Amino acid sequence: MASEAQQAMLSKIKDQTGFIAALDQSGGSTPKALKLYGVNEDAYSNDEEMFSAVHAMRTRIITSPAFNGYRVLGAILFENTLDREIEGKSSAHFLWQEKQVVPFLKVDKGLADEENGAQVMKPMPGLDELLAKANAQDVFGTKMRSVIKMANLDGIKAVVKQQFDIGKQIIAAGLVPIIEPEVDINSPQKAEAEALLKIEILAQLNALSADQVVMLKLTLPETANFYTELVEHPNVLKVVALSGGYSREEANQRLTENNGMIASFSRALTEGVSAQQSDEEFNATLDATIESIYQASRT
Repeated sequence: MASEAQQAMLSKIKDQTGFIAALDQSGGSTPKALKLYGVNEDAYSNDEEMFSAVHAMRTRIITSPAFNGYRVLGAILFENTLDREIEGKSSAHFLWQEKQVVPFLKVDKGLADEENGAQVMKPMPGLDELLAKANAQDVFGTKMRSVIKMANLDGIKAVVKQQFDIGKQIIAAGLVPIIEPEVDINSPQKAEAEALLKIEILAQLNALSADQVVMLKLTLPETANFYTELVEHPNVLKVVALSGGYSREEANQRLTENNGMIASFSRALTEGVSAQQSDEEFNATLDATIESIYQASRT
């Protein structure tokens, strides 16, 4: 039985206008995220110091007055963030209880080597324990990412099947999975890959039972409103868009053209903020960014 908090989170994601902040850079992507924020690699000497630095960056974003549940529906966290606190509360509890922002948890362990033009996810041996930990902190959903580089049917089938197989395990644990089969924006076959991907996702969605609900996180498509059937599917709570390396301006523009899709940006969200800014500058920059992504998500 869903808790009162889960019911409130569900109706927020379903009915409210806004977007999802992707604050889940981990492992290999952390140094890059910190560098863009103005913290170079000589500022930390090991993983613990690196993760403390990135937690300080995320804390500054989350505690900013610009970051609130009016425009930001949810935030995706990395496991290390889940294990840390913000102003004396667990990060997930702080997000929901203080900001009314729905917490999600990134659960994948990274990508396997490329095969058939795609990268499936590495095995997740401790997934059940991680889902139990997420539930204990009132986390609403999860996120896991695969990558598609070419319009290869075998590769795309493998990615989508794995995503939905693990997605069902996540649903069984009482959480809502964000299924993310990213199509590389630099793929020479991007539109063709998207066409195959849509067919495979629809086949998997149609095989779900009525109470199995997922979210989808997809690359902004080459053709506007290409994913309308997915947006309107009864088993899909929300379709969110990744920025995938597009500038914020281009990501927002593409998002505006795709009705019913909302943003779940990572790098495009933190573009322009830095550790060197005063709180006033930082909050003003973040506020303008959040407003632009919010407006693009309203279409």
